[in-house]
Amino acid sequence: MRFLRFLTAFSIVAGLSGLLFSQSGAQPAKPAKKKKVLCIGEVKGFQHDSVTYGLATIWKMGQESGLYDTYIRTDCQLVTKKKLTGNAKNLDYFDAVVFFTTGELDMDESQKADLLSFIRDDGKGFVGVHTAPDTFYKWPAWGDMVGGYFDGHPWNTFQAPIIVEDQNTPMTKHFPKEFTVLDEIYQVRDFSREKVRVLMRLDETKLDMTKKGIKRTDKDFAVTWIRNYGKGRVFYSSLGHTIESWDRPDVQKMYLEAVKWAIGLTQADATPRPRPVP
Repeated sequence: MRFLRFLTAFSIVAGLSGLLFSQSGAQPAKPAKKKKVLCIGEVKGFQHDSVTYGLATIWKMGQESGLYDTYIRTDCQLVTKKKLTGNAKNLDYFDAVVFFTTGELDMDESQKADLLSFIRDDGKGFVGVHTAPDTFYKWPAWGDMVGGYFDGHPWNTFQAPIIVEDQNTPMTKHFPKEFTVLDEIYQVRDFSREKVRVLMRLDETKLDMTKKGIKRTDKDFAVTWIRNYGKGRVFYSSLGHTIESWDRPDVQKMYLEAVKWAIGLTQADATPRPRPVP
């Protein structure tokens, strides 16, 4: 059943060809050897229908660009540095991992240590999609690496007003300074601008602050950020809850550029900085 759902999503996103590079007019130079990206879509908590669509979109962008091959899994078997049998690859084979996940995933302590080492010590990349902070609440090192934990979405799915704080990264330079997107933006706890560089946040001046469940008294609702984690690179964005969001060429390009940055094909300043003064 999962395989059929992936096939359906692949056929849908196939119709999006040509959108990803329409703004630049040309595809990026291809590396001498295609990179390898492992996408994990294991869901142990709240079910998101967009997991299939989102990971299929990332797969499609890799095929269209020729930059990377994507291995989509709904389990965490390959998240290990141990030698596996049956032609199974392990983390040593990949250049980056993408997590679109919820809940306490099926990973033992050895796998958890290997994942952190893959990023921190090996200098590989991590891309967290939408629900990544809604994962591994019992594993504090995960929240530290990703940048925080899910703490509600007071506005649910709405036309989210976004401010692009940093337009100098490959992931954001194609966005206008302000835009709206139909999506569900997470409120994040255990989050600190001293650890990450925020690329986008909600425009607090356009939010209904009477909504139940608002906990951030500083009104700082970060949407997208990057960070250096040891030798590795970490990207996270709350965007991707809705199919409508994934269908946007600008959101697609953001995730394509996020993968490219995570696998080391582009550069971006991930130095943390304070929230800009209005």
